[in-house]
Amino acid sequence: MGRVTSDTTATDAAAHRAPEPAQAPPVWQRRLRRFGYPARPQADVRTRLVPGFPEPSGRMWAVFGAGPAAAARLTRWAGWAGPLLVALVAGGLRFWNLGSPRKVIFDETYYPKDAWSLLQYGYEGTWAKTANDALVAHPPEIMLSPEHSYVVHPPMGKWLIAVGEWAFGMNPFGWRFTVALLGTLSVLLICRIGRRLMRSTALGCLAGALLAVDGLHFVMSRTALLDLIVMFWVVAAFGCLLVDRDRSRGRLAAALPLGPDGVARPDDAVGDRLRLGWRPWRIAAGLCLGLSAATKWNGLYFLAAFALMSVLWDVAARRTAGARHPFRSALRRDVLPAFGSTVVVALATYLASWSGWIATKGGYYRDWATSPEGRLGGWTWLPDWLRSLWHYQTEVYNFHTGLTTPHTYQSNPFSWLVLGRPVSYFYEDPKAGQDGCTAAEGCAREVLALGTPLLWWAACFALLYVLYRWLFKRDWRAGAIACGVAAGYLPWFLYQERTIFLFYAVVFVPFLCLALAMMIGAIIGPPGSTERRRTIGAVGAGVLALLIVWNFIYFYPLYTGMPIPKSAWHQRMWFDSWV
Repeated sequence: MGRVTSDTTATDAAAHRAPEPAQAPPVWQRRLRRFGYPARPQADVRTRLVPGFPEPSGRMWAVFGAGPAAAARLTRWAGWAGPLLVALVAGGLRFWNLGSPRKVIFDETYYPKDAWSLLQYGYEGTWAKTANDALVAHPPEIMLSPEHSYVVHPPMGKWLIAVGEWAFGMNPFGWRFTVALLGTLSVLLICRIGRRLMRSTALGCLAGALLAVDGLHFVMSRTALLDLIVMFWVVAAFGCLLVDRDRSRGRLAAALPLGPDGVARPDDAVGDRLRLGWRPWRIAAGLCLGLSAATKWNGLYFLAAFALMSVLWDVAARRTAGARHPFRSALRRDVLPAFGSTVVVALATYLASWSGWIATKGGYYRDWATSPEGRLGGWTWLPDWLRSLWHYQTEVYNFHTGLTTPHTYQSNPFSWLVLGRPVSYFYEDPKAGQDGCTAAEGCAREVLALGTPLLWWAACFALLYVLYRWLFKRDWRAGAIACGVAAGYLPWFLYQERTIFLFYAVVFVPFLCLALAMMIGAIIGPPGSTERRRTIGAVGAGVLALLIVWNFIYFYPLYTGMPIPKSAWHQRMWFDSWV
């Protein structure tokens, strides 16, 4: 028998000692619980770091007569098959009769023409004043000259529009093709993002389906403007960050030591010191955020918000893994790599988007640095093209901050969530027998950038629910959704004097759909609820979803420019501010 020391005696005694009673939570925690603040979760630390997907049930497929093996396969494939099916429906809606109206509508007077000019010269040239009518004439005529023109948005979005024009020609279908494609792909992304975020294929597909039937997203997917392109890259960046979050937390979980019972234990050495290594998904997010800012500058707000959110996720992961000083550890090991992966990559991407302007000599302000004014400026040791580009950016900034010219369809961001003032992109009132009008009273044709009203109004309640989940339930998913809405919405309140429009809100519409899907999931009921509770919740959720789909169908003529009797058009003008 081995010699017994004081250490082994203490260990044996501790092993047989009765467990101490759990320490009562502090007073402040007990008070917060009265308002719904939960106790700290007691699940295994690896599960808390990377929650798994619930094992899906094949009961639904069994109802349709599928055997156990077939039901298991269908359930396994649903993670991709469901989102692809939703995206297919969304794409059919967006590409159907995409070339109608065969007109240059609203701000298509700028971006498709700039895109075509980029294809020809590498920079934006000058178009004749009658170019819009000439483009849709029979035969069409392209009235473009190489004389540079002053444009106030970066070129990336216009390069993407140019892809459709290169493939299908300088016509309405050609200049709308890329935007429709990105609108369709954004539905697919939201399905997959919602699935990863809420660990539910059904709720993910629901979020994508809601986006597919949102009127504002639908109209913007069929119009060659830049805002939907910004939205696509923002959604792609958000998805990349979600994948990066799961993978980095998975590395922490894999490094944790196991206790005697085989369960992972928090460890301060792992939480504080482990380096998370190469993170390609965060670099991809930085690339996407750079592409969003290279389309319109409001993408910069998402760059700041998402970069900060990513670092805070690292802090929370280290705390869960057992770090004693999670903020200090994240500051030492995560902040600098995060800055490089997001901000530096995004700025490099933005600079690369100006390659056409840099490589040519005809662009606006391209030779400013060699002008008398440019020679008098500072920083003359920098390359001329870089100084010229910087001057161009400062002039564009002054333009945007000073844009106060009144517009018929401008609106205050306070009214956006309730759809106070939508934007009419196109309107005609053909007489009976003209342009497909069969009503004796005459018809109206309009393309109205209006969100599906029931979806947006329900999303207002969903945002309140998300804020509740974030503040009182410490639900990081709700915080991520709130971050996406805030980054796309709140900055516009800083520009109360600027001329701004409701369609700018399309950039955060996907996050409204995620919020609504999360609220609908709560209506259905959490796992473990009684059959009666979930049945009642499913019926209520189904009614809400069907009403939103009906609302989209009802306004569909106003989204596509279909000729409808004037009386039917008036019926759809629910508020005077919509006219």
